[in-house]
This record gives sequence, C-alpha cells and structure tokens, in this order.
Amino acid sequence: MFPLGMVVFPHQVVGLCVFESRYQQMLADIESEPVFGTCLIARGSEVGGADQRTSVATVVHVIASQRLDDDKTLMMVEGTQRVEISEWLDDAPYPRARVDDAPLEGDAVDPQLLRSTESAVRALRAIQSEMVADQCLKSNCEMDEDPLVRTWQLCSMAPMPVFDQFAVLSLPRTNERLRLIAEICCERYGDYQRILALG
Repeated sequence: MFPLGMVVFPHQVVGLCVFESRYQQMLADIESEPVFGTCLIARGSEVGGADQRTSVATVVHVIASQRLDDDKTLMMVEGTQRVEISEWLDDAPYPRARVDDAPLEGDAVDPQLLRSTESAVRALRAIQSEMVADQCLKSNCEMDEDPLVRTWQLCSMAPMPVFDQFAVLSLPRTNERLRLIAEICCERYGDYQRILALG
C-alpha cells in the first residue's frame, strides 16, 4: 500500500515519484505483477511513516516506470478498482493491508443522473477556466461509453478539493457518487458565479 496526499480514482492516470527505500522495496516485490494499492493520508506526512490513513483505497497498476540515477523512480499508474481496507498490517517493510474488493450487486447507473452530472462537471470546468487561467481545464473531454467507467472519469474530472474527492470515493454505490459530484459542482459553480459578478 502506498499512502499519498492525493486521491486516485479508478480509470484515472497519474504520475508518481518513489524515493523512499521502503517503497523502492515494494516496487521490487511487485515487479512480476506491478499492482499495488494507494490510499489518502488523512493526517501526517507522506514521508517517513506515522501517518493516519483513510480506510478506502484504490488499486493501481503500473503503466510505465523509469529508474533515475538518484535512486528515484518515476511511474505512470492507472487506477483499476475501489477497495475498502479491512485491516492494516505491520508496516515492515512497507505499509500493507487486507482489503475487501467484493463488487456491489445491483449497482446500475441511472442514465439521466449520469447525463446531468456530466453536464454539471463540464459547466464547472468551463466557468473555472474563466476564473483561473493557469488552471484552465478542457470542458470537452472524450468520455468512455461504459457508464461505470464514465462515472469514474467524472470523479477525476470534477474540480474538487482533496477531501471532497475522498468523500466521493468513499461512497460505495455509483448513483450516490454521481449525486454527490453534482452537488459539489453546483455549489462551486454558484461560488464562481458570485465571484465573477463582483468583478
């Protein structure tokens, strides 16, 4: 398990830099099957341990990695699935946990809710680009046809603070997740509208 100060969603691709010896050991141990878990650090530092970790995590697989001369490793990873941590094990030689990855039955996506949430995400990205030019985000992003994958894409696309991202990841059911994303986007959209109206 690789605790981070960020949330990684399934089907999201992110870059990571590994420099601590314990995580270099982890990478060596998973070389034949480059898959590991990542969770959000609720309190504390990414470096050195003694952090407080959240109980919901994302399994990621390594797409590409490059070992540098200074013993750092740069990686591109992609989230594959959401899991819940049932038990934290000894941190030696690196953080490890038992997880529950049982899928929920009957977790079908509401098509109308998916469409309205996608509209809310795109609208927020568009108004944010008017507010913060150097954080301009494309509002016309290519989306997957699979509604479950599309939902996870919206999770990673929605401009949210990290603890809102974790609140979204924590929800076990897809439609609950979509409703919370839409709610967060609507609130933030209203905030941006008020700021723009003030000039």
